[in-house]
Amino acid sequence: MKIHNVELLISAVRPAQYPEGDLPEIALAGRSNVGKSSFINKMIGRKSMARISSKPGKTQTLNFYQLEEALIFVDVPGYGYAKVSKTERAAWGKMIETYFTSRNILKAVVLIVDLRHPPTADDCMMYDFLKHYNIPCIVIATKADKIPKGKWDKHKKIVKEELQMDKEDPLIVFSSETGLGFDAAWAEIESRIL
Repeated sequence: MKIHNVELLISAVRPAQYPEGDLPEIALAGRSNVGKSSFINKMIGRKSMARISSKPGKTQTLNFYQLEEALIFVDVPGYGYAKVSKTERAAWGKMIETYFTSRNILKAVVLIVDLRHPPTADDCMMYDFLKHYNIPCIVIATKADKIPKGKWDKHKKIVKEELQMDKEDPLIVFSSETGLGFDAAWAEIESRIL
């Protein structure tokens, strides 16, 4: 998909604030510092639409980005960041759960993991949550440029085993630096919204 127009519609914390309309939504989830903002920026061809922060846990709202007149990316708060209070984390969890389970125009969740490391307990919990609610999932393994190509298969196998991935869920190796996986990621997203 060629993206020319991107607009941040709203940063929401509760359903009353979600944008109206029936454009399909794709949510983007991942632990803090996994490269979610870099992934979003790469996918929409912008340098800094989604703010990249050296401080993990920066996204604290559901950020709705409209792409063309076709689709909305929803950037959800990163999970698993320790320096956020338990109360705050619980509130984010509730906000994300409410969005995931109540939004009928949500077509899939892109779950972003780091190819270099086995998925964390939080990654596994998020994947299980999506499976429990029958929410389609596309797993994107970022930072592929940081490990030799010859080791990708080994790392992919670890991701699949740790998450106990369903056969029908795609796993795409991705690099925001090189653009690797860009076309495959868009193909998966487009197949969910058509």
